[in-house]
Amino acid sequence: MTLTCFIIDDEPLALGLLESYVAKTPFLELTGKFSSAISALEFIRETPPDVIFLDIQMAELNGIEFARMIPENKTRIIFTTAFEQYALESYKVNALEYLLKPFSYSDFLMAANKSLQWHELNEKASNDYVGTSTDCIYVKSDYRLVQILLSQILYIEGLKDYLKIYLEGESQPIVSHITMKAMEEMLPNQLFMRIHRSFIVQKNKIKVVENSRIVFGKTYIPVSDSYKDTFQEFLGKRILI
Repeated sequence: MTLTCFIIDDEPLALGLLESYVAKTPFLELTGKFSSAISALEFIRETPPDVIFLDIQMAELNGIEFARMIPENKTRIIFTTAFEQYALESYKVNALEYLLKPFSYSDFLMAANKSLQWHELNEKASNDYVGTSTDCIYVKSDYRLVQILLSQILYIEGLKDYLKIYLEGESQPIVSHITMKAMEEMLPNQLFMRIHRSFIVQKNKIKVVENSRIVFGKTYIPVSDSYKDTFQEFLGKRILI
C-alpha cells in the first residue's frame, strides 16, 4: 500500500527535512508541500491525502485549528512540533501521532508506519463488509458476520476507528470496525441522515427533538452546525402548525 501525504510547516528547514524523510520512505508519496495551513486548505478538499505531517505553531492558522477544519475522510494527522504542551489537545482532534522536534528519521518512520497500519486495517474492514440488500446490511463484529435489519437501526455513533450501531429493542450496540464515511455510503439516504460528525440517525425513528438534539430514550444526540440546515429542511417538510 502507498500512502499519499502532505507536509505543512512554516519553517523552511523543517519543511526540507520532512521532505527528505518522505523521499526515503518507500510507502509514502508526497502530493503537497505547504509553508502555511492557509495555503493547504484550498487543496485539502479537492485532493485529500492519506496522512498529513503537520506543524502546530504557525501564523494565521495553527495546526490544531487546521485539523478541526479538515472534512471527515480518510486523512490522518501526525503532528510535528517543538512544543510538548499541545500533546493532549492534539488527541482531541484524533491525531494519530505527536512527534516532538527535533525528531530522527526512525521516529518519523515509526509514526508513518502507524499510519500505514491504520489504513491497512481500515481497508481490511471495508473489504470485510459484504454488502446490502433492500432491507439489511452485513457487518463484521467480534470476528462474526452479523446481519442487521435496516428497520431496527435507531442511530449509529462513530468512535475513532469504530462504530456503535444501536438497534431498537436491544440494550447493547453492535460494535464494528468501519468508518463513518463507509457506513454512510452503505445506507440508503432516503432512510438515514448524517446529523453530526459522529452520528447517523434513521429518519423515521426520530420521535422527539429538543433544543437541536434528537432524543432516543435517555440519550440526547446533538445536531451539529454543519448539518443543521439539512436537518431543519427535513423537519420543515413535516412540521404541522
